[in-house]
Amino acid sequence: MIEPTSTKPYLLRAIYEWCVDNGLTPYVSVAVDANTRVPMEYVRDGEIVLNIGPLATSNMQMGNDSIRCTARFSGVSRELAIPVAAVTAIYARENGQGMSFDVGPEGRSADPGASASEPRPGPRPAGDPGTDPEPPTPPKPGGSKPNLRRIK
Repeated sequence: MIEPTSTKPYLLRAIYEWCVDNGLTPYVSVAVDANTRVPMEYVRDGEIVLNIGPLATSNMQMGNDSIRCTARFSGVSRELAIPVAAVTAIYARENGQGMSFDVGPEGRSADPGASASEPRPGPRPAGDPGTDPEPPTPPKPGGSKPNLRRIK
């Protein structure tokens, strides 16, 4: 029997579309590894938080294996390539609603399931207008992520 494809890229696209349709700003938290192409100067503790909204990116392509787009960091346009397996969360900046994903070693999904999050304000992503000159600190395990509950 053929194993079905992961639901994760479909859930990422759905939450992204929900954010955009409701005038919210979609953020992704990414566990950076050798397959992730992001500005390394904004990576903190192996993670980066990015604003992937249509006002912050161009040429957005959310495929089943990767998220690709162009974004500006300190006024410089950069090409981003984010493996879907490395995405740890997608949520709305304004209310923290979204989903969190388990990610195992090497950015691979440890559990194909996802959890819906309770509202909470999220950190500003790297390169987001209005941020301080200091790059933002991404969420750290064990306290700064949203409270999560599994929905079946």
